Amino acid sequence: MDLTILMPSLNEEDSIGETIDSIPFKRLNELGYKTEVLVVDGGSRDKTRKIAGEKGAKVVQSLAGYGLQYRIGFRKAGGKIIVTADSDCSYPMEKIPYLLDIFQKQELDFITANRFGFMEKGAMKIINRFGNKILTFFLNFLFHLDLKDSQSGMWVLKKEALKKLSLTSRGMSLSQEIKIEAFTKLKAKEVDLNYKKRKGEVKLKLIRDGFDNFYNLFKKKFK
Repeated sequence: MDLTILMPSLNEEDSIGETIDSIPFKRLNELGYKTEVLVVDGGSRDKTRKIAGEKGAKVVQSLAGYGLQYRIGFRKAGGKIIVTADSDCSYPMEKIPYLLDIFQKQELDFITANRFGFMEKGAMKIINRFGNKILTFFLNFLFHLDLKDSQSGMWVLKKEALKKLSLTSRGMSLSQEIKIEAFTKLKAKEVDLNYKKRKGEVKLKLIRDGFDNFYNLFKKKFK
């Protein structure tokens, strides 16, 4: 089975090499997965692209924008299954075989990680946790779902299933949009996972991205 590990990046020279190194390629090969790493870079001004290429990743350039980068990555991915994660060492890449086992055994189309399941101390600022809880509450209320983490960026999905999803976000709101689409149209599951403190500069802009998330949440509901 062909597998793509898809990672957006923007000025991640301090972490992208370590993130790629933490992918359990040997175990994935033993399980029968032919794995490619696809990095979609949003205009890094440091050595991110160079380091990713040296680590064996395929690097695609894009305009900046979390959602835009992912949507380009989905089109460029060669794998029948796609696993996503940030390039900042925050997501547990060593858990990819565990997620794939659940994905295959339960015949799922989509998995999203719940970072609050086993979050390390200090991995997320209190104000960000509070904002996440509010956004998750409104997402669940508006779309009749029962998620614990609407903003998680580690997913497992079938590339073929993307054809059933309507994804329009260019920014951070893609995280919630893909979950709304997946949990209303596909066989989807949320799985508790650990989450670590990121390395490098924080890209999340609390007010800007918070407003973008709220705006797009209500826009999707009432459009």
